[in-house]
Amino acid sequence: MFPGIGTALNISTIIIGSLIGILVGKKLNEKLRNLITDVLGCITVISAADALTAYWDPSLTKSLPNGGAILVVIFSLLAGALIGSWLKIEDALENLGKKLKTRFSPQGGSNFVEGFVSASLIFAIGPLAILGSISDGMGTGIDQLVLKSTLDGFTSIAFAASLGWGVALSCLPVGIYQFFWTAIGLFLGAILAPYQIAAMTTVGGVLLIGISLRLLRIREIAVANLLPALAIAPLLALLAKQFI
Repeated sequence: MFPGIGTALNISTIIIGSLIGILVGKKLNEKLRNLITDVLGCITVISAADALTAYWDPSLTKSLPNGGAILVVIFSLLAGALIGSWLKIEDALENLGKKLKTRFSPQGGSNFVEGFVSASLIFAIGPLAILGSISDGMGTGIDQLVLKSTLDGFTSIAFAASLGWGVALSCLPVGIYQFFWTAIGLFLGAILAPYQIAAMTTVGGVLLIGISLRLLRIREIAVANLLPALAIAPLLALLAKQFI
């Protein structure tokens, strides 16, 4: 096997699942498609809860002083919000979605952009995307990405049935994102300690909550602008461990 095969598999399952979902979606009425989206929002809450359990991971709680973990999460999100808003990541991602809509689905509805943005964030944010890609790059196996590919395949069926072609094209940013982490694993090896991974995973859980609120149409949170927090969290965790 070659480095990156796990991400290649992941991209394939997203595309195949989306095609199946689009074919099925044509037979579903709008009310049922909205219900499917609501179900996905609820499932995303479960995914968020699972990621948030990392907040109580012994590697994190024992490495940082009392109250250090919550401070790392808060300041990671605040710094991430500042950087992401300055870079206008959410706007850039939405504009990319609009350009892809014009190119691939000029007659598509507004769901195209929502499908592209939501699917891109959901498929990329999960800790399996980072940990699995690093493991793939280091040559220690693709088990995590095989699991992620299976989950993403079924999720893309449901998403595409409700939100259309934008879900299939989410494989582009997902592929770029995961190949980036694969390269880190390939050239830099294991760069994060377990407590840093736990901090990153916890922040990812918070971002997943934001996605679930969007899917459930409760509140439109600019989750993409918070993505820098994922990179900031392990750095702040390291500083907290060393100097607090």
